[in-house]
Amino acid sequence: MNIWIDADACPKPVKEILYRVANRKAINVVLVANQRLSVPFSPYIKSLQVEKGFDVADNKIVELAKKNDLVITSDIPLASDVLNKGALVLTPRGEQCTVDTIKERLTMRDFIETMRASGIQSKGSATFSNKEREKFANQLDILLNRTLKKI
Repeated sequence: MNIWIDADACPKPVKEILYRVANRKAINVVLVANQRLSVPFSPYIKSLQVEKGFDVADNKIVELAKKNDLVITSDIPLASDVLNKGALVLTPRGEQCTVDTIKERLTMRDFIETMRASGIQSKGSATFSNKEREKFANQLDILLNRTLKKI
């Protein structure tokens, strides 16, 4: 199992949780971004810098992710693509996406995009909170324990 992080927009507290998990459970964690990232020295933690450009990092994650890998992202189209490959998806806010729930999320995303294109302003995402950090850590632990037992 590998953990792929859509790192350009991933909150620092989430990355720090994943660094600890990588070392504690000996799981490879790869941060994919279109900028250079500094990561702790570890045989389990790597960064992969891709070219700048729209969806370049997302496309690389889709290319590399395999069945039972875990992808950390809040990007709904990326989540859909990797779910279709049999990967697992967890958002930085601790919400697991599944094949059953991703269609609803895609529909809502498209609706919001249509509203924005019509000139209607929406609020951005709320600030990342300690409660969400805790939720992410708990959901990650549950997901890893369940998945690692199967593999």
